[in-house]
Amino acid sequence: MSKSVYFLLSILILAASAAGIACDAELEGETDGELERPLAGGETTTFDRSSSAFTNPAANLTEKNLEHHFLGDVRFENQFVSAPATVNPGLGPVFNNTSCLNCHTENGRGMPAVGNRPGKSQALVRVSLPADRGDPELPGGPVPVPGVGTQIQDQAIYGVAAEAVVEIDWVEYGGSYGDGTAYTLREPVVTLTPSDGGSFDPEMMTSLRIPPPVHGLGLLEALDEETILAAADPDDADGDGISGRPNYVYDVQSARTVMGRFGLKANQPNLLQQAAGAYRDDMGVGNPLFPDEDEEGYDIDFETLEATAFYTQTLGVPARVDWADVTVRRGERLFEAIGCASCHTPTMTTGDHEIAELSRQTIHAYTDLLLHDMGPGLADGRPDFEATGSEWRTAPLWGLGLAHTVLPLSGLLHDGRAGSIEEAILWHGGEADGSREAFRTMSASDREALLAFLRSL
Repeated sequence: MSKSVYFLLSILILAASAAGIACDAELEGETDGELERPLAGGETTTFDRSSSAFTNPAANLTEKNLEHHFLGDVRFENQFVSAPATVNPGLGPVFNNTSCLNCHTENGRGMPAVGNRPGKSQALVRVSLPADRGDPELPGGPVPVPGVGTQIQDQAIYGVAAEAVVEIDWVEYGGSYGDGTAYTLREPVVTLTPSDGGSFDPEMMTSLRIPPPVHGLGLLEALDEETILAAADPDDADGDGISGRPNYVYDVQSARTVMGRFGLKANQPNLLQQAAGAYRDDMGVGNPLFPDEDEEGYDIDFETLEATAFYTQTLGVPARVDWADVTVRRGERLFEAIGCASCHTPTMTTGDHEIAELSRQTIHAYTDLLLHDMGPGLADGRPDFEATGSEWRTAPLWGLGLAHTVLPLSGLLHDGRAGSIEEAILWHGGEADGSREAFRTMSASDREALLAFLRSL
């Protein structure tokens, strides 16, 4: 550990300790009547904390937009089948799943499992070759693997072989908190076996991914670019050890490079292109943005694509619970004291959006939408546009406390390795080294307070 990192870590630990003492005294003087319930999604906020919490439309939609939202909901749930068929043809010939909903169960996170039953995989493997090995499909993007593309499809329609069999094994690591309490972390190891009996290019880079939740995405799309860039500090000019930066990616519709916002490495510019990529890559469904290779037509039209994107744009965000609880409020202050809020920005205000209900909303997404180096423990070694193999976009934390309510076996982090919020924190590294160590060396009561805050989101 370098002297500068050690110094920063010492400051964070001391700050956390001081915050625990200071906030105890401050919180004792507060009354619940002085507290205002934070609305995670502004006027879009919903108040359902059940297993369906992520499926509700934004609370402020007009009647017209609510009707449009429900049309998109139908498109999101459509199960595709192979052609010819009278309803939803176009699946495959190779694919990972048969509908958007099958990956995003109840619109939440997926499970770190592949091939658990036909059409129901909830994890996938992104692949690519080094930048000097060929031309990317999109300017500046990953280089496709010949015959495979940029994603392994482990399912196929009748009479066609899937691209590979994907297997996941787990390696466990032991560790302990500063007070001696033991914990165990696990890491996935992926094995790819080509279905044709051959072998993959030895330089092929791989990255296991699970589906992230889709609620509140329209609000993130509505954030002004200037708002996001205001938090960027690529050269760590302020010396706080945090150097977030945007990813710049290719926008197919405008045919230009723009700032990325969506995807685990911020590799998609907007929700329309994200939906189009998922239709093509996850389901093998050609569409106006990403047509089938033969380009003889589209499996879905632009209206269907737009309706699906509109659905994800207009999903509401569940409200927090227990926000007035003394332990939760103490945990929130510890979250800030140890530096977590440096990347997981608590509050931002959206700009103007074509969907008026998303405009000028004060939101609490707990993300800056920027890339951060998360260290070797979480590195996948696979660049994506300007994102390096160790950088990830800060994950939004709103709704985090509902992850296992919505899908009990869902995983956290990009590949689902973390089975709990606690494990996810302990995997943080790189720019988050100091925050993780401050958490690891906290007293048990402080750790529980911080976790109680995160569960309240």
